Amino acid sequence: MSVQNEDAAKERDLAASAATDQQGLGGEVDRRGFLKCMSWVGTGMLWTIRDGVPGSALLGAETPPSGELFFVQISDSHIGFDKAANSDVTATMRAAIAKINALPVQPSFLIHTGDITQLNKASEFDIAGQVLKEARAKDVFFVPGEHDVATDNGVSYLARYGKRAQGGANGGGWYSFDHTGVHFIGLVNVLNLKAGGLGSLGAEQLAWIEKDVRHLSASTPIVVFAHVPLWTVYPKWGWGTDDGARALSHLKRFGSVTVLNGHIHQTMQKVEGNVAFHTAMSTAFPQPRPGTAPAPGPLVVGAGQLSDVLGITQVRYVPHNKHLAVVDETLSGGSPSEALADGEAAARAAAGVAERSDQTGPVRDGEIGIANFAFTPRTLTVSAGHAVSWVNHDDAPHRVQSGNGKFAASSVLDTGGKYSTTLSRPGEYPYFCSLHPTMIGKIVVR
Repeated sequence: MSVQNEDAAKERDLAASAATDQQGLGGEVDRRGFLKCMSWVGTGMLWTIRDGVPGSALLGAETPPSGELFFVQISDSHIGFDKAANSDVTATMRAAIAKINALPVQPSFLIHTGDITQLNKASEFDIAGQVLKEARAKDVFFVPGEHDVATDNGVSYLARYGKRAQGGANGGGWYSFDHTGVHFIGLVNVLNLKAGGLGSLGAEQLAWIEKDVRHLSASTPIVVFAHVPLWTVYPKWGWGTDDGARALSHLKRFGSVTVLNGHIHQTMQKVEGNVAFHTAMSTAFPQPRPGTAPAPGPLVVGAGQLSDVLGITQVRYVPHNKHLAVVDETLSGGSPSEALADGEAAARAAAGVAERSDQTGPVRDGEIGIANFAFTPRTLTVSAGHAVSWVNHDDAPHRVQSGNGKFAASSVLDTGGKYSTTLSRPGEYPYFCSLHPTMIGKIVVR
């Protein structure tokens, strides 16, 4: 079997497996149906908790009773992003906050599930903080996304948001808290990522989770929130967490576990036993649905359609239901389906044109292009002492890191960014993108 045919077979198997996973949500579906039902992008979720039991309603369609716990999840604000997919992410984040403020009853708090910023800059954190101050709900709980820790391994993020951190020798950023009879666990799965891997929690954090819940009654509702999905959504694009199943194994004895994530900029839902998984839309830009475009990353939608694919998530906790209820609503209140389909078709067409005409520009001797979340060529052979350069043509940032520590990592390369190094000793030099670790490559020096 050729490599291409083998890859195609793997993708078919993945789609079939994903569709089978959805049988608990209403029966077996084909790939198209799976992608449709799993991609309610850009909507807001209302979560409420009453007497330890979750429930839901459309955003703004129902006024939660006084004293009932409900909160709102926002995610992937990417303050600092200014490309074609959204030239004013601050405005759309502000629109999301305004939508929350317009609710007839305010949420108990907000949860932000990461990628607050685009490039981990102090100015970007400052702007996000100013927008969040406009929220009538003043308490906000955070976990970082890979963009929030890209340049300093989380130092600046922890300086701002690490006051609740309970884990790690240096305050790893994970923590827990209790509210109205519900135990909340904020996890960090965007640090110390490995080449070819997915999100990762690590042994120290896993041990902390086990210890954190040891004293809790099995009837305690649990809400876990982290940036990268704790279940494997689409491994080809890095949408999953290597050790997510191990983390959830510590929660098997609890009757109600709800997992909230961001990262993929679209709402997907899945139920496995006592665990309900939900991913949230972005307030900045959409990403394509799994396998519908050549690569993940910012998706450009048609004029006037952006508010159809952005939104917030409300979470309600109501009696007599096993899981917390999650309800999504777009900023526009409309359906995202048409906008996503149009954007994905345009992305496929653009990728085809680029492949035929080499729109990324001529690749010079010793140069590696970064486009569609891939290194081209994936293996580059050069002579000892020859300079090697990487040039980023994506609308998403990337960071080149040696897989064996044999050359210095690049800075975070935004669109048009370039990094060069000279390798003087013969041998093999594997590398990867430390922001998107499924992106791997190799340099062979002769």
